[in-house]
Amino acid sequence: MSGLPVQPAYTLAVQPPERRWLIEDLWAAEAVGIVGGEPKCGKSWLALDVAVAVASGALCLRRFRPAQTGRVLLFAAEDALHIVRARLAGIALAAGVAFETLDIQVITAPTVRLDLPEDQRRLRETVATLRPALLVLDPFVRLHRIDENAAAEVAPVLASLRELERHFRTAVLLVHHARKGAAHARAGQALRGSSELHAWGDSNLYLRRQGDTLSLAIEHRAAPSREGLVVELRAQGEALALHVVDGGGARPAAPPGRSLGERIEQALAAAGAPLTRRALRRACRMRASTLGQILARLLADGRVARSPDGYSLVGP
Repeated sequence: MSGLPVQPAYTLAVQPPERRWLIEDLWAAEAVGIVGGEPKCGKSWLALDVAVAVASGALCLRRFRPAQTGRVLLFAAEDALHIVRARLAGIALAAGVAFETLDIQVITAPTVRLDLPEDQRRLRETVATLRPALLVLDPFVRLHRIDENAAAEVAPVLASLRELERHFRTAVLLVHHARKGAAHARAGQALRGSSELHAWGDSNLYLRRQGDTLSLAIEHRAAPSREGLVVELRAQGEALALHVVDGGGARPAAPPGRSLGERIEQALAAAGAPLTRRALRRACRMRASTLGQILARLLADGRVARSPDGYSLVGP
């Protein structure tokens, strides 16, 4: 048996700066990663915007310049093909490029299962034939029937995508959901399922909605990360696409519910006795999801205590 190949570290290839990015500051060259967020946060819109930018060279989100361009291979497991077409056409219009010129190849198979060897083979053959610069798979939950919480089941699926990236030198973007009620957690740790998903990504993008504000966090394995970019889904005639709000992140999203937290504390102080979550909702006139997020923060900060009777304010 022969050993593994090795070479001195100083002889390893040097990547020139102009080859380090697929989209500057947003997605690294040949990176695998996740676009994550809770439902209805615009994850698919963001993934399609990345696809249009790579296929055309137009600015992604009207802000980030593609450093490399090429073919995109897309599988949208949840949306009908006519919806995919309409969204791509609108983004192309917003980006100022002709939709018909985009080299975006859409997989039209009804299902693709990344946990099945036969489907892995078919996807590999498609990538080998088309040689895309970017592979977009949306969303992860529709691409398998494994237990997302079991690292032993998730890791082989992610390894198959990493192997595609390394063998064919194609970036891989995987859309994935965040856990419900995890708005207080760090973006990557809020992803649903095994921590393997967060650890896998070279470049990860996270969308979060706080009230009417949609914010974008950018995370890289080998480059500085960035938080607090405010984005919005903007309609301009028939063009519907995400845009970075003017100011390029000068308006970071506020921490969830400072004034709302004060409202909860005032309600508990006025009650003089523990309040159930339902009673707090009535007293504060607050949605259950919002109340849960803020209570979690107040509990973590030691401002509020929980007992079998409900929630109470912690004294000074």
